[in-house]
Order: sequence, then C-alpha cells, then structure tokens
Amino acid sequence: MFAQLLVVVFAALALTIVASRRGWQPPLLLAVAGAAVSFVPGVPRVELSPEVILSVVLPPLLFSTTQDFSLTGFVRRWRSITNLGVVLVVVTTAVVGLVASLAIPWITLSMALVLAAVVSPPDAVTAVAIGGRLGLPTRVLNTLKGESLVNDAAALTLFSVTVASATHSAGDHHLPSNPVLFFLATSAIGVATGFALGHVAAWVRARLTEASLMTAFAVLLPFAAYGLAEVVEGSGVLAVVTAGFVLSRHSLAALYATRMSEREFWNILDVLLEAFVFAYLGLQFHFLLADAVTDGARAVELLVAGVVVLAAVVLVRLAWIVAGGFVMRNLLHGRFSPGGRHFSPAEDVVLAWTGMRGVVTLAAAAGLPEDFPHRADLQVLAFVVAVGTLLLQGSTLPALIRHLDLDTTREEAWRDAEHRKAQRLVRDSMVEVLRAAREETTDETERHWVDTVLARADRSAQDRAADAEEVEGRTSRARRAVELRRAVLVAQRQALVAAEESGDLDEDAVREVLEQLDLDEASLVHRGSSRL
Repeated sequence: MFAQLLVVVFAALALTIVASRRGWQPPLLLAVAGAAVSFVPGVPRVELSPEVILSVVLPPLLFSTTQDFSLTGFVRRWRSITNLGVVLVVVTTAVVGLVASLAIPWITLSMALVLAAVVSPPDAVTAVAIGGRLGLPTRVLNTLKGESLVNDAAALTLFSVTVASATHSAGDHHLPSNPVLFFLATSAIGVATGFALGHVAAWVRARLTEASLMTAFAVLLPFAAYGLAEVVEGSGVLAVVTAGFVLSRHSLAALYATRMSEREFWNILDVLLEAFVFAYLGLQFHFLLADAVTDGARAVELLVAGVVVLAAVVLVRLAWIVAGGFVMRNLLHGRFSPGGRHFSPAEDVVLAWTGMRGVVTLAAAAGLPEDFPHRADLQVLAFVVAVGTLLLQGSTLPALIRHLDLDTTREEAWRDAEHRKAQRLVRDSMVEVLRAAREETTDETERHWVDTVLARADRSAQDRAADAEEVEGRTSRARRAVELRRAVLVAQRQALVAAEESGDLDEDAVREVLEQLDLDEASLVHRGSSRL
C-alpha cells in the first residue's frame, strides 16, 4: 500500500508540473487523468480509510489556509464573507439536498443533505490565483479568501452533523435528537478547543528560540486540535481553523526564520496534498462507479443525476449573489457595506462564477464512513460536481474577467497608498534607531557611515540594501554594523506590527513588507556570519 501511495504522489506531482508549465488547471488534469487511468485493466485499487482522510489529510489543508489570512480584510468585508461563507453554505446544502433527493430517487433526503454539504464549499485557490494574475480588486480577492476559510469550516461541520443524522436515521441512536442543538454544541466546543490550543501554542512558541522547533510545533497543532476536539465531541474542523487563526495572529511577532520556514512548508504541503487528493479520487472513479452499479444504480442515470446536482450548485450561487447584489445596490444602497461601497454588478458576476469545488469537497467525500448507505453513489456525484465546476467555471473564468474589464483604479490607488505608508514607517523607524546610535558613539568612522545611511534613507529598497552592505564594512566594526542593522529591523518590525494592531495599516501591506524585512534579516545574518 505504501509503495502504491508513493507512486500516486509522484505521478500527481509530475502532472502538476506539466499542467503549470502549460497553463492548465492542475486539479482538473489530475482528476481527469486519474479517472482515465482507473479504467485501465489491471490497475489496482488504492484506498485509504475515511479516518485517515478526515484526521490526516484535512487538518493541515484547513490549517494552511489560515496562515496568510488577513484579519483586517476579514473585518472590512465580514458581512460579505459571512453571507457567502455561512449563509450561502446553509442555503446551498438545503436547496441542493432537496434537488438531489428528487433527482436520485433511491437515496433519502438525509443522505442527499450529506451530499449537499460535501459539495457546498467552493475552493478559492484557483479563483484567487486567476484573479490575482488578471488584476481583480483586492476587496473581491479578500472576500474570496475569507469565504474559502469560513465556508470550509461551516460545510464540514454541516457534513459531520448530516452524516450523524443520516446514520441516526439508519439505526444509530447515539446522536442527540435535535440536530440544530447538536450543530451549535459541536461548533461551540470546537471553537473553544481551537481557541485554547491556539493560545497555548502561541505562548509556548514565544518562549522558543529555534525556528525549527517553532515550525515543528505549528505543524503538530492542526492534528492536536482536530484530535482533541473530536475526543470532547466538538467540531474538529472548527478547532483546526480557530487554532490556525489564533496562531496566525501571533506569527507577526515570531522569529523571521520561523515565518520563512513556515511559509515554505505550508506551500509545499498544500501542493502535495491537493495533488494527491485529486489524483486519489480520480483513481477511485471506476471502482466507485462499479460499486454503485453493484448496489443497484445505473451508471448513466447516476451521471445524469450528477449533472443535475452540478447545475443546482452553480445556479444557487449565481442566483444568491446576483439577487443579493441587486438588493444591496438598489434597495439598501450599500447601507451594510464597508464605507457604503457595495460590489458592482460586474464584481457580483465574478463572485458568482468563482464557485469551483476543490480539494475539501473531494476529501470530505472520501471521508464518508465505509458503511454509509450508497457511499459509492455519493462519491461519484461529488466527483462529477467537482470536475464539472472546474471544467465549466474554472476554464471560463479568465475570459469572463477579461471581458468584464473591472475598474481597479480606486483599489490600486488605495493599495499603493498603504504600501507607501508602510515603507515610510519602515524608513522612519530606521532613521530613529540610527540617529540614537550616532549620538551614543564616539567613533568618527562609525558616525560617518551612519551619516551615509541617513543621507540615503529616501532611496529604493535596493539602494538601502546596498547601504546595509556598506554599513557592515570589511573591518573589525562589522559586528557592530550587523548588530545595529538588526536593531533597525527589530524597530521596523515592531512599528509595523503596532500600526497593524492599531488599525493604521492594512494587514496585507504589513505582511508583504514584513516578508521583505525577513529576507533582509536572513541575508544580513548570512553575510554577518560569513564575515565575522
């Protein structure tokens, strides 16, 4: 089994590289290629237990989405994010569940609701990547990121409740009789568990001095949060998301090496896990279809039902967002939008069309209990919906964005102003530290290079890097130069974090400038260690 899984991972990674180089959608290529391979005679069935999918694959995927999450962006668009990430998920689950129960007469309504919960959360990764490349407004991108984080948690919590409800209907009497109270209780316990573990992790990491240990601690956190929440009968998904969000808020004060290593680690893990999940369920397609036929379903009828469910998924999002946008603009006049600025009709169309289902949908489908009624049917339907949205919406989204030609002038001006403000704050912090150092030293040579750096404080980041090289020098004063430059970086970082926490600067701008400071410090440490 282990050798087979390694083959799947390597093949998935190779296809991802091919897709990226040719400008294709890696998830779509992986799923379609996996499904095609599953029909090749003699190909063995590679199947993991649902517990492995839910407790090993999902937690790191969910946790990684919280690490670059902007709190200020969330607060600014919280109404839109809540509307799409929570309300629309519930509406989609209800409507699609009803449609699925009518389109697939051999499954019950409770089973159809499980399917609906599985396919209800869109995956914003592809949409954000396309939108960022084609210049979507920041507020649209922030809304998509926030929705993706919130809707995963909401949908997977609904998934747990609907699975428990359907199992209860089938004869398992361990579920409380009121599903709504069950949902609220598991949600509250999950959030509380994640909140507590997140703060404990932040407290421990603040007392560590090695980046590798801090990163290792962060890697274990999603698994610990999920496992502990499940033990105390809470939502493991909400525990993971909450813990990740809490730790992300404390990452600004972490060591530069920790932030750099964690960024790379989560990026790499995301690529591997997403590639594996799409390839894995694609390889299951033939076997799942065969299992469904064995259970009494007809393959053609099942695939037609999948298209019906796909249409319902797309149309519910389209109708909800377009109608809601019309109400916001024409009846409420932006009353509940930040600063009275509601989305434009073109932005609503883009948001409505970014409903591609992705890795969370497929992972949840793979995580259905092995004895769940019509499990193979539901997994086939989930696969059809995921691939269908990637093919229908993912392939046409770039052309739609180009055709709408959204006006981003105001958005770009605001973003540039935030970056200029952050850069001014960084420069002022540097000047303050260097002036204090100049007053303290009696060394004329040291005063000279401090004066040189101060005289060039208005130059570009590249010129300031050259100044830092000059500051270090080639003499015995190099150690003092490195220490002074690090003091400057500490002051700059503290000023940025304080400005973000007070609301004076946008968190996205702060994170981008902090990333540059991290690179500067890493370069400085490398140069200093090689010269001292």
